[in-house]
Formats: sequence, C-alpha cells, structure tokens
Amino acid sequence: MAEEKKISKKVLSKAFHTWYYGHLTCFSQEHMQTFGFLCTMLPIVRDLYPNDKAAQDRSMKTYTAFFNTEPQLGAVVVGITAGLEEARANGADDVDDETINGLRAGLMGPIAGIGDSLVVGTLIPILLGIALGMSTGGSPLGAIFYIVVWNLIAYFGMKFLFYKGYSLGGKAVEILVGAQGEAIRESVSMLGAMVIGAVANTWVSIKTSFQLVNASGEAYLVLQDKLDSVYPGLLTAVFVFICWWLMAKKKMSPIKVMGILVLVALVGVLIGFFNPGLHY
Repeated sequence: MAEEKKISKKVLSKAFHTWYYGHLTCFSQEHMQTFGFLCTMLPIVRDLYPNDKAAQDRSMKTYTAFFNTEPQLGAVVVGITAGLEEARANGADDVDDETINGLRAGLMGPIAGIGDSLVVGTLIPILLGIALGMSTGGSPLGAIFYIVVWNLIAYFGMKFLFYKGYSLGGKAVEILVGAQGEAIRESVSMLGAMVIGAVANTWVSIKTSFQLVNASGEAYLVLQDKLDSVYPGLLTAVFVFICWWLMAKKKMSPIKVMGILVLVALVGVLIGFFNPGLHY
C-alpha cells in the first residue's frame, strides 16, 4: 500500500507566506489574483508530486483559472484548496480539476461579500477612526498604531484562516455557502453599515456660512442655525449620501467623486455658501 502523501509544515508555511505577500502577483483586470494563487500552490504541488512532472503540470494548469476575492478572508479558500490537492494526490476519486475550480469559483463571491463588509467596511474604518483620534495635533502615534495593529491582525488572521481551511477541506464549503454563510453575510453587512455611518458622523462635518443681513449689516437669518434646529448634521448626511449614490449607483470612481467635491467646495466658497476660515 502506497504511503499517504502529506504536505509538510515547511511547505504549508511557505505557501501561506506566498499568499500573504503575493496574492496580487502580476495583478491585472484580466487575471486579478489568478497568478497569486498559482504561485501559492506551486510549492504544494512540488511537495506532493516531487517526481511526477505530468501530475505537476496537470495540477498547475488547474490554478490558471480566474480567481479573485477579498484577500484576507480569501486565505481560507487557499487552505481548502491545499487540502483538496492533498486529497487528490492520495487518490481521491471525487477530487478533480472541475471539483477544485468549481469550489474556488463558488467561494469567491461569498468570501468577497463577507470580507468586504467585515474587513473593508468594518475593521479598517474602526482602526482608522482610532488612529485619527490618536493623530490629533499632528502626533505620529496614529499612523504607527494603524500600521502595526492592521498588519498584526491581517497576518495572524490570514494564517489562522489558511490553516483552518486546510484542516477542514471540503467541509468548509457547507459553512460558507449555506444558510450559515448567508446569515453571516447579512449580519456583517449590517454591522459594516452602522460602522460607516458612525465614522462619517464623527469625522465628516459640513457646515454653511450662508446668512442674510439687514441694512445695518446684522444677520437676521443664519442658515446653519436653522438647519441645526430642524436636523443637526443635515448637510453632512446629504453629502455622504450623494457620495454613496455616485459610487454605488452611478459606478463613479472615488477619484471622480473627490474631484466633484473639490469643485463644489470651490464654487461654494466663491459664492459665500462655505467659509473655509482662511485668513491672509
């Protein structure tokens, strides 16, 4: 009976670090993370088929299929794939190219949905909010905090997911794409929306300086005071909503949205609607 093939700890570590540092290898709009995944699987394939070039070629061709997801949580997909490749090397009849690529394609969307909400929409804004608070007065502590804490969370979080995916193998699919996965995505999306709203309210402040004066030069209507008496923070909410609408519904890039905001601010200052408070 042939000896069971097992990916060594050293090779698993090398594969994980390849994904951690190189998931955007040769990134392009056509291939996205395909070649990053390919490079990650290379040491695993070599370890499982050390003297079988045909098997190496077959397995590497498997990973030329398109792949793209949220890279931090996406580490679990890489781990699962490593476990499936190990099963194939040991003669599992139900694991072939179609099985592996079908699983990868099936997990890309759910993982991206969870990861974008949890990492991009929740974790990063929280860390940036803390860092901005620590940077008051020009302190470098905020930048240092964000760089250190984010990299620690990303590294150890990705490492945990990679090895967990490897140990679970195909069993992880039921968790990620079934009813539990749907509940996780909805919960995280809701939490992400709440966090983004809180961050916007804390760090975005838009006020108008528009007012009407009488013949003696005294203001008898201050627009900002009227708005605050009806809906405090109304202008901030309107601008945040417009930015979301332009990017989410009109598919406008963040650079273009920022350009529009600069133009609005410039025109607003020229007509006296905004007052930047600059003195020369």
